[in-house]
Amino acid sequence: MTFDRGPLRGSVRVAGDKSISHRALMFAAVADGTSRISEPNRGADVISTRDAIVALGARVVDDGGATIEVTGGALHDPAGAIDAGNSGTTTRLMLGLCAGRGLNVTFDGDASLRRRPMERVARPLRALGATVTTTDGRLPASVRGILAPPGGTFALEIPSAQVKSAILLANLDATGPVRVTGDRFSRDHTERMLRRFGRTIRFDGETIELEPGRMRAQDVRVPADLSGAAFFLAAAATTPGSDLVLREVGVNPTRTGILDALLAMGADLEVFDRRDLDGEPVADIRVRYRPLEAVTLDGELVVRAIDEVTILAVVAAHAAGTTRIRDAADLRGKESDRLATIAETLRACGIAVVEHPDGLDITGGGARSPDRTLRTHEDHRIAMAIAALAAPTGPHTIDDPDCIAVSFPDFIALWRQAQAAGVPG
Repeated sequence: MTFDRGPLRGSVRVAGDKSISHRALMFAAVADGTSRISEPNRGADVISTRDAIVALGARVVDDGGATIEVTGGALHDPAGAIDAGNSGTTTRLMLGLCAGRGLNVTFDGDASLRRRPMERVARPLRALGATVTTTDGRLPASVRGILAPPGGTFALEIPSAQVKSAILLANLDATGPVRVTGDRFSRDHTERMLRRFGRTIRFDGETIELEPGRMRAQDVRVPADLSGAAFFLAAAATTPGSDLVLREVGVNPTRTGILDALLAMGADLEVFDRRDLDGEPVADIRVRYRPLEAVTLDGELVVRAIDEVTILAVVAAHAAGTTRIRDAADLRGKESDRLATIAETLRACGIAVVEHPDGLDITGGGARSPDRTLRTHEDHRIAMAIAALAAPTGPHTIDDPDCIAVSFPDFIALWRQAQAAGVPG
């Protein structure tokens, strides 16, 4: 399919937050009672988590509408291997959940997921006492869990939200306090949701302390996903004539690196009507076009924007000067090698890019419509980044629009709605 040139205007609520949706389903599966999760992400990744908790014995009522109802309780071994599809979050967090509940489970996934590393989660779960086997560090992977872990202190090898979440999930039934050290302000949705589900937890961005306790069912409304909103924000910020409002967007401070980066580049952003939504901060965001300047993006900011680095690379393609991105080596182990694939995409559109082991140097200006179909490498974030790249310079044609459904099934319809609002009547 082809993404066209054109400004974005009007008002949009993007898909529900994927990270929060995963966690809400998992916590509901082990909580006492029935939880109702409204406005969940409907992408294939979250559906993988929904199906996984069903396989483990949670009762789920889901008609495909605005709410998923989950009745939790005692889980059991599944009848067969759990297929996590393309979802690394499903696999890594569910490995943790099973490791601390005495469950015996094998996880597998598609070809892309089978290439992604699993030992970073397997090692701390082995330290807990669970038996975890991987296939050369990847999927298929099996876990034989233990009951009532003792708790204790776990030191993160790298500041990773998925690893710390797997550790916390593995210790939900711990008999003693649990302490996780070595974080560096990675996203804290797990910690916030544990508090929402009735647990006593303290966290400051570096250390987490979880007390023993029970999970109590809760109703959770999922904010709009800042990672999904990022593609709209970037396109509006770089396309003349744009004036767009994104509604009820999650603005968790561990995730707002994308907003800080855009503001540093000179974007015309207004974050307003800040409020709390079931333990998560949300706001509405207005973005209008304004010429941008290159910056250096690294360190803690990149940690808070790791999923948005590809779209920030697109913004850099339209900023005056050379933007330097560093400390993003983790992107080489995602659905694709995102540093390599976004560099390939930008070069095809006439942008000068120098690739480094942990980042990119991108010299803005001169972007043009490519003379060939652009490859997504079956990566949803690359596909949506190309849509944003096309808004000021299109048309751009991609080879695989279907991959977008992993995280944002309604993306194309909402994108066309926003661009249609930008066409003079």
